[in-house]
Amino acid sequence: MKHKKIFLSLVILGCISVQAQERWTLRQCIDYAIEHNIGIRQTANAAKQSAVEVNTAKWARLPNLNANAGQSWNWGRTQTAIKNEDTGNYSTVYVNTSSHGTNFSVNTNIPIFTGLEIPNRYALAKLNLKAAMADLDKAKEDIAINIASAYLQVLFNEELHQVALGQAQLSKEQYARIGRLAELGKASPAELAEAKARVAQDEMNVVQTDNSYKLALLDLSQLIELETPEGFRLESPTVNPDLIPLTPPDEIFQTAMASKASIQAAQFRLEGSKHNIRIAQSNYYPQLSLNGSLGTNYYSTIDRTFSQQMNDNFNKYVGFSLNIPIFNRLATRNRVRTARLEHENHALQLDNAKKVLYKEIQQAWYNAAAAESKYTSSHAATIAGEESFKLMSEKYENGKANAVEYNEAKQNLMKAQSDELQAKYDYLFRTKILDFYKGKAIE
Repeated sequence: MKHKKIFLSLVILGCISVQAQERWTLRQCIDYAIEHNIGIRQTANAAKQSAVEVNTAKWARLPNLNANAGQSWNWGRTQTAIKNEDTGNYSTVYVNTSSHGTNFSVNTNIPIFTGLEIPNRYALAKLNLKAAMADLDKAKEDIAINIASAYLQVLFNEELHQVALGQAQLSKEQYARIGRLAELGKASPAELAEAKARVAQDEMNVVQTDNSYKLALLDLSQLIELETPEGFRLESPTVNPDLIPLTPPDEIFQTAMASKASIQAAQFRLEGSKHNIRIAQSNYYPQLSLNGSLGTNYYSTIDRTFSQQMNDNFNKYVGFSLNIPIFNRLATRNRVRTARLEHENHALQLDNAKKVLYKEIQQAWYNAAAAESKYTSSHAATIAGEESFKLMSEKYENGKANAVEYNEAKQNLMKAQSDELQAKYDYLFRTKILDFYKGKAIE
């Protein structure tokens, strides 16, 4: 039994370890954020509210049906007519009495003509729902872009940390080599001290890049609403950007016009504002409805049983109600004017959304073009730096170059590698933004 408990404990620990070591892809980060982000959940609730409003507007064309029941009690002095048996005349006297009554009724109202208000409200509610769903898509797009930026920042800092580790290892090897030369009397104490200082400086750079990596990882974990960054690691794919020709901004804009959520939401709201005008105009027209009711009652003062009175007093009613607007202090006209102004504002909002989208695409295209040029030049600089460092290392080992020249070449190589990494991930992010405007998912 004891061995079984130990085995189960090891299995559980192994599962926890595997879970902690699971590496997240960009798509997983985006999906997790969409599911847990508070802003997106609030926007989703707003869309659900719009769906409820659609349901309300849909059933507004049906009749309503209400039932009523009442019970009353009366007591005190009341006038009562008493017949004189001798004369046959009636006289009025006050007597103390108590009585009670019961009534039941069912009534309905059926809208027949409302100036087309009901169908226009239904159409408006459906367009508002579409706009709310577009808002939800926009919120998801925004969080996807932010996560992509944070994700690539983590990968950049991770690779930069690896470069720093490589530089620190080279410094340690150089320090060990100078130490051996110093033992043979072929290197001065000053050279040994300089090499030691270089090791300390590179190790400090390792610590700094590691801290930058951890902070970037923390930022990403907070962005996706992860409870804790403990055990949170990213998948590190081999990233080699493909330098392909960039799609012209005008072509991207035409594609984005048909797919971007911000444009769709503005279009739906503009279309909905037309129905809002018609809703306001419906108050110019007469309103016709059909009414009906069934009812009965019982009074204790009447000398009939409850069931007899329920049957005797049963009544039915059917009638039409016509409301003709004549003058309402210009309220309807002003509502129509307000609705038309709202329509103009929605048209301006759509135009502005298109202009903002075009500016964003232009900016994204020029940023991508600049990032491409920077990556190309930094990649060439890295190749040149590697070749220069290789030659300088050979010279240094053969005694044809001093430590200062060697360290300068090593430092130049590290800067070139760092610049290339930054340019690479900047180019990747900029091209992902362009792909996003072309309707491609960020992943």
